[in-house]
Amino acid sequence: MNFVEELTWRGMVHTMMPGTEELLEKEMVTGYVGIDPTADSLHIGHLCGIMILKHFQRCGHKPLALIGGATGMIGDPSGKSQERNLLDEETLRHNQECIKKQLSRFLDFESDAPNKAELVNNYDWMKDFTFLDFARTVGKHITVNYMMAKDSVQKRLNGEARDGLSFTEFTYQLLQGYDFLYLYEHKNCKLQMGGSDQWGNITTGAELIRRTNGGEVFALTCPLITKADGGKFGKTESGNIWLDRRYTSPYKFYQFWLNVSDADAERYIKIFTSLSKEEIEGLIAEQAAAPHLRPLQKRLAKEVTVMVHSEEDYNAAVEASNILFGNATSEALRKLDEATLLDVFNGVPQFEVSRDEISGGIKLLELCTEKAPVFPSKGEMRKLIQSGGVSINKEKVTDVDKVVNADNLLDGKYLLVQKGKKNYYLLIAK
Repeated sequence: MNFVEELTWRGMVHTMMPGTEELLEKEMVTGYVGIDPTADSLHIGHLCGIMILKHFQRCGHKPLALIGGATGMIGDPSGKSQERNLLDEETLRHNQECIKKQLSRFLDFESDAPNKAELVNNYDWMKDFTFLDFARTVGKHITVNYMMAKDSVQKRLNGEARDGLSFTEFTYQLLQGYDFLYLYEHKNCKLQMGGSDQWGNITTGAELIRRTNGGEVFALTCPLITKADGGKFGKTESGNIWLDRRYTSPYKFYQFWLNVSDADAERYIKIFTSLSKEEIEGLIAEQAAAPHLRPLQKRLAKEVTVMVHSEEDYNAAVEASNILFGNATSEALRKLDEATLLDVFNGVPQFEVSRDEISGGIKLLELCTEKAPVFPSKGEMRKLIQSGGVSINKEKVTDVDKVVNADNLLDGKYLLVQKGKKNYYLLIAK
């Protein structure tokens, strides 16, 4: 497979140095992408860079995932208006281990193939580098004029940040540049890849290599992913969509992809899956013929959820979705863990009720009118029960005098009341 051709039809090439494609056709190339380790999980904002490494390895090249342990302690001014928090070494190491575990779902780190992936951390070669050595080895090769001309620096200096640009951040491009030099000298790494906002830092590295030992290296960046309406990709009201289930449940993760717009689904399925061009074109044609069936969103959500989590998690997410939008059974409802249950019913009206009163047994009629205002009156609730319009935990209520007790609670805590087809209420026993 031709790496550049593969990325190009997927819409994943923004800028590329002349000669990059020729180099990749000529030999197995070692290339790297830098990853910020400020959390112990990656989020979907990292996914484009990870997919680039995945395609890179599929095309027979050797990927390096560089954890920015040293640079993560400083903060990159590119596209940011604030400095980052500084991390201690113990936190960095923990984050690195968690990130490697996530990356191993995308990259082969374990085989004995010549192009097996490697994880490197720039803290390992920066931690013993004194300031004087850095000034002599690196600083003398790049002029301040060269550094000042970078867009990321100019934006900060021209008032995008309240506090201007600190010296720490100003030196960031030299630190990232030195990473490229170090990997070129120690790993024969000739290609750096990243988001288009990294172009300035990447070219500083290429310039540093040229000036220190005359070496020639290359660069390729991908566009920054946005939504069709120009909004920021991967951000929701509740924050980032994480790859770790502790921060974003597989159900919520699946729902994020399922709910993207048609225009975004057509772009994202190329960027965030490994499906072939033919298969994607087939799905796009299906979508055009029957947009209401949303084949693009469904397949995108499936592929990414299985890749990041598992087939089981995907199936569970589909089943959980059916609880809210389909004809799921009470058995399916009872299989949900508490976190998924709360995610599924996030946004539905919730009422707290007394655990003691439920434990002792209480008429549903009383519970849903006097203790929680699900129905405005007992008369209205009676009528709806008689016409088959009330369910508890997905089971139709047929007896107007039905009594509920602790055995009815989901996870020992919740009672799901359904009024008609679409109105849900979650009662929480406390």
